[in-house]
Amino acid sequence: MARTVVGSAVVVRQKYYWPDAQLNLWMIIMLATAGTILGVFAEFMVIQSQTKQGTPWIMPYGVTVGALTIVFILVELILIAQMRLLPGIVMLLSFILLVLFIAGIIGTAIQLFAGPNINNLCNTYVFGAKSYGADVNTLAYLQQQSICQSWDAAFAFWIIGSVFLVWIMIMASQVNQSQYE
Repeated sequence: MARTVVGSAVVVRQKYYWPDAQLNLWMIIMLATAGTILGVFAEFMVIQSQTKQGTPWIMPYGVTVGALTIVFILVELILIAQMRLLPGIVMLLSFILLVLFIAGIIGTAIQLFAGPNINNLCNTYVFGAKSYGADVNTLAYLQQQSICQSWDAAFAFWIIGSVFLVWIMIMASQVNQSQYE
């Protein structure tokens, strides 16, 4: 710990040692997660707009949470560069993102699996009716297949993001307890 005397007060600064490899791996996976969620739901919003359909809440929500996750990682990178990444800040922001990711899991699961759900529609009308050849029907089939697979990817990445947010909270807790020296 470093001590600095400021007037009559003593300021104590503790250095925290983050495991580089784990933190870098976490950032890469979370950037991929955030980028996928942001990109998939942004594309869905474009499709909804182009087809003049209403936009379900999960789509702008996914774009917002993906963007917030990227901002969180950028803030982390800035704090790492300044050697000021505090475990408490990481735990707090990760917990907030975890709650947002769990809401994303629930919202996407409702769209995929409840009522007249996307998963059944995809299995019946897309994966059950493959099209081949160089024509408009094949292009339409490929676009529908891409949309169905994007829903599955978004659901999977909500789960992956949640798992990795729990992991960073555990890592921050261990850093706070100085278990990585």
